[in-house]
Amino acid sequence: MTASWPKSLDTLFGACTTFAKYVSEATDGKFQIQTFAAGEIIPGLQVLDAVQNGTIEMGHTALYYFFGKDPTWALFCATPFGLNTRQQNAWFYAGDGQKLIDDFGAKFNSKCILMGNTGAQMGGWFNKEIKEPADFRGLKMRISGWAGKTLTKLGLVPQQLAGGDIYPALEKGTIDAAEWVGPYDDEKLGFYKVTKYYYYPGWWEGGTTNHLLINLTKFNELPKSYQAIVLAAAGLANIEETARYDALNPGALKRLVAAGTQLRPFSQAVMEACLKASNELNAETSAVNADFKKVWDNMVAFRNDEYLWWQVAEYSYDSFMIRSRTRG
Repeated sequence: MTASWPKSLDTLFGACTTFAKYVSEATDGKFQIQTFAAGEIIPGLQVLDAVQNGTIEMGHTALYYFFGKDPTWALFCATPFGLNTRQQNAWFYAGDGQKLIDDFGAKFNSKCILMGNTGAQMGGWFNKEIKEPADFRGLKMRISGWAGKTLTKLGLVPQQLAGGDIYPALEKGTIDAAEWVGPYDDEKLGFYKVTKYYYYPGWWEGGTTNHLLINLTKFNELPKSYQAIVLAAAGLANIEETARYDALNPGALKRLVAAGTQLRPFSQAVMEACLKASNELNAETSAVNADFKKVWDNMVAFRNDEYLWWQVAEYSYDSFMIRSRTRG
């Protein structure tokens, strides 16, 4: 199994080691999976190709890296103003998400299984303040997936770089801004040393699902018991990744601010302009891509029902608790 991440990111690569560990233990060591970091045997952004053509049996990645092959891939990972983490899990496990990705992934000879979610991400590191939509114009930003395509409507120039390549690009001034995940990973990657302003929220990644990709032919050849163990181990890794981010991000955020990072929210004007650009792009893409339209329409209907529920219970509870915390 190859990954799209370096080993230094113990949150993301940790999902790979957790998965391999439990598959081995559940089979008394009979099913062994070797894990490799990005670049060790396959470049981080070529995981899908390697799985599809059988160069490797498995990969762990973020499917929005492959929107250039088909933008539908981005919808299964994270898309602007899409689903949050709980809603992603609900859509895949109890909605139509898994059936839709099974049908779509088969076109690429790939079985795709949930194996991690980062939670809502940050909006990235910038070398200048972003006060209004026009401030994106001309910026060269490392940004993944469909978000980069969305921000081109506001004049941004997206760059897709693997995690390990971001810091040197920021340091050399090759790019003006970058996003990765959130405080814990971003601190490890050192972005605060070369960039001052840290924005939130990452409206393009309200809940980023990482997937285990398995060559479909190889998956179908596994005994049913091994298939079940793979699904169970991936499910454990899925929940563990989110738990680790939730536990580790608060301390990292405090350290970043103490080190001089300037924390900034995106303004309402910026958020509204980005939502407008996202809606336009999704409508344009739906008009020419039937797979994208099918998945997007399903996701939007699911999202709308979810937020009907969230505004009653989840959001009102969290909002009260946050206000109570700030009052001491």
